[in-house]
Amino acid sequence: MSRQKKNFHHTFGVLGGDMRQVYLAQSIAADGFPVLTSGLEKAQGEKPPEPVDSEQLCRRADVILLPLPATREGETLNMPLSTEGITLDEEFAARFCGKQVLGGMTGKLAASAEGWSRVSLRDYYQREELLIGNAVLTAEGAIGAAIAGHPGSINGARCLVTGFGRIGKALCLALRGLGAQVDCAARKAWDFTSIQALGCSPVQYGEIGGGYDLIFNTVPRVVLGAAALSRQSPDCLLLELASLPGGIDLEAAGRLGLRVQQEPSLPGRMSPKSAGELIKETVYNMLEETEN
Repeated sequence: MSRQKKNFHHTFGVLGGDMRQVYLAQSIAADGFPVLTSGLEKAQGEKPPEPVDSEQLCRRADVILLPLPATREGETLNMPLSTEGITLDEEFAARFCGKQVLGGMTGKLAASAEGWSRVSLRDYYQREELLIGNAVLTAEGAIGAAIAGHPGSINGARCLVTGFGRIGKALCLALRGLGAQVDCAARKAWDFTSIQALGCSPVQYGEIGGGYDLIFNTVPRVVLGAAALSRQSPDCLLLELASLPGGIDLEAAGRLGLRVQQEPSLPGRMSPKSAGELIKETVYNMLEETEN
């Protein structure tokens, strides 16, 4: 979706990140806006618009877009496509004074230097439109990973989805659309009604049975322990989609000889162009709300 250039009068800077940020920068440039990029020089197959060094980007751009996540460990900027690193210190934070800065999962970044308290820093990953869009991409990626790792078809497969948040909902809907038999484990009574409305069968965590071909976990705490795992056959493939520590007891799964595929950050790995478009549209929405 393109926006008319007259809606904005900004020069955008895209600093750091992965292929999502490469496609993000390309898409903003295709909409007719000036775009500077830095920290994307190792991108393969795609050319980031107008590469400059990070200091020049911060001087020339008035809207600066940081990665998702902005930092992983709270000490350096997330820049997997850069030949250099950027340390998160007071000097770095000072570059952004007077700028509009939008990043993803910015909590650790904001805590890295006191200077961020004087910067207009907003977190686009708190926006519902991005979270829902990312959930759809995660569900698509998870099913793609399942197809690659499971010798059977999705159609007719017995699937269990643990968790009925955004990703769980998207997975239930997509798996049903492919003809799978889907159970979904949840805790809330109203979730059970929604699960049934999607044509799936709700189960409580303490009542998870066996015989599943595929299990997709979306819960970031252990919900699949030894008891539930012991009911699965060795042919069952488990896909861990949640952030650490995850919802699958890996030690128990190992003892039982079950296969667990770790599938973190699926949108960035499997559909970075669509993920970049989602970030762009979210950023545009945030800017419009600020300026209108």
